[in-house]
Amino acid sequence: MSTVDSACGPVDAASMTRSAVLMDFGGVITTSVLHAFEEFGELVGARQGLILELFRHDSAARMLLVEHECGRIDADVFDHGFADRLCAHGVEVQPDRLSARMQAGLRRDDETVRLIEGMRAAGVPIALVSNAFGRDCYEGFDLDELADVVVISSEVGVRKPSRKIYAIACERLGVDPRQAVMVDDLQQNLDGAARLGIAGVLHTDAANTRKQLGERFGIGQRTR
Repeated sequence: MSTVDSACGPVDAASMTRSAVLMDFGGVITTSVLHAFEEFGELVGARQGLILELFRHDSAARMLLVEHECGRIDADVFDHGFADRLCAHGVEVQPDRLSARMQAGLRRDDETVRLIEGMRAAGVPIALVSNAFGRDCYEGFDLDELADVVVISSEVGVRKPSRKIYAIACERLGVDPRQAVMVDDLQQNLDGAARLGIAGVLHTDAANTRKQLGERFGIGQRTR
């Protein structure tokens, strides 16, 4: 999961056979994180787009996000710091469980979960590669059951779009990056993966992702 750039098109259009898939969490296995933030902003009276603008352009807010996603500060420190940044822009919020409240609108995307389950049943290696945010962002999900490998930014100390986090995922899966596809809802994360030779699918919904994985890369729900 990440929050700092909007999606703007696939990394590549070339057809090539690939054998493994790296999956984002927030915005792929769940509904859109960006939309959840917008919903929260409306609830607290922030002008439209303020929260995302802070993460993209406010140096203090962006640093809080990076440090938190990399596991160098915990949710409480982030919550208090980001509440201060909102206050500086005229939005009074209580810091208690702020990151959790910002994500309250997120919902499980059952179609994407079924897509992942089908690929795993067909023998496709799957890695979950996610930028952690908040204390309970994975609540309700058995990540080890969902993917063969789970790489969380706060646990490995590096976040997307750094090449290192994708390299860790591929190494743990035992695949060459040039045999992998990254599925993410943010272009910047696909661009980071592409620097290692990992192909990209820009996720909008499960049906489109299923189609792209099959038509462009030969990945589908095949029998073993």
